[in-house]
Amino acid sequence: MIESLLSYGWWVAAVFIIVGFIALVKGADWLVDGASAIAKRFGISDLVIGLTVVAFGTSMPEFVVNMVSVAEGSTDLALTNILGSNIINTFVILGLTALVYPIASQKRSRDFDIPMSIIAGVLVFVFVAVQLPFGEDGRGVGRIGGAILLLMFCYFLYNTFRHAKEHPDDNELANEGVKEMTVHRAIALMLGGLVGLVVGGELIVKSAVDIATRMGVSEAVIGLTIVALGTSLPELATSVIAAAKHNSDIAIGNVFGSNIFNVFFVLATSATVRPLPAYEGIELDACMAALGSIIVWLAIKTNHERKVQRWAGALLLLVYGGYLTYRLMNV
Repeated sequence: MIESLLSYGWWVAAVFIIVGFIALVKGADWLVDGASAIAKRFGISDLVIGLTVVAFGTSMPEFVVNMVSVAEGSTDLALTNILGSNIINTFVILGLTALVYPIASQKRSRDFDIPMSIIAGVLVFVFVAVQLPFGEDGRGVGRIGGAILLLMFCYFLYNTFRHAKEHPDDNELANEGVKEMTVHRAIALMLGGLVGLVVGGELIVKSAVDIATRMGVSEAVIGLTIVALGTSLPELATSVIAAAKHNSDIAIGNVFGSNIFNVFFVLATSATVRPLPAYEGIELDACMAALGSIIVWLAIKTNHERKVQRWAGALLLLVYGGYLTYRLMNV
């Protein structure tokens, strides 16, 4: 059905991508609201809901796009969706947010979340740049690499829950609250959310592949730009609006929490389902995913206020501009 409609021209693919992103974002919102309401009815605390249902739900757009990509055999799209999303999260979202208003950081972000994001980028670089002696052919993120990333994700969850219990006031998610609703409405929202996610993921992946084919570029380029930006739009809007209200400190937690989930959960799960072979230029993309976190960490550590200042935001945007120009000129 989708393939036959795409045959009418590139503009159909462009419309499908926009519709797909809308369905993906709304689907994730409905799924989180419905699942959170049901969890609340079972007596689960806001803290636990925030650390599980909400945190997983905000990564559902990337997760669904990756699962559809893997099922369709578009492994380049699955890799670049994650790497591109993390690059945009750090360089573009934090860069723009810091330009609007300097971003304050919490001690946990400085000491744990940002270093974990750096480790995530470094591990992906090692997997794609080195032929690992695990009996898997070629470079890339294979099933063993996926298992290693999942182990890191388990450690991240353990550390996060332990910190949340010891420092409940530090956890912003615990104070967000959960929408109250009837069970029937909650179930309806969950089902509607799942449908929106599946339909949105299908539209995005098939349309992205169609656009790449028509333009004569690789799926990797489309994944790093259109798809990655689309799945990062909710974080971008949230962070910039918060900065405009002088509440930009939530941006650090949002961005690096998303980066960690993307690699240690979404990418890891994708690789265990189907090994993801390296594509041309992936080493640079993996380096950029780690470099963004390093720049932010150094920017925070080099000033007494422990903030990402405006100069650092400008630097992040300049580096991203140079990277994107180079990437597009060497497709």
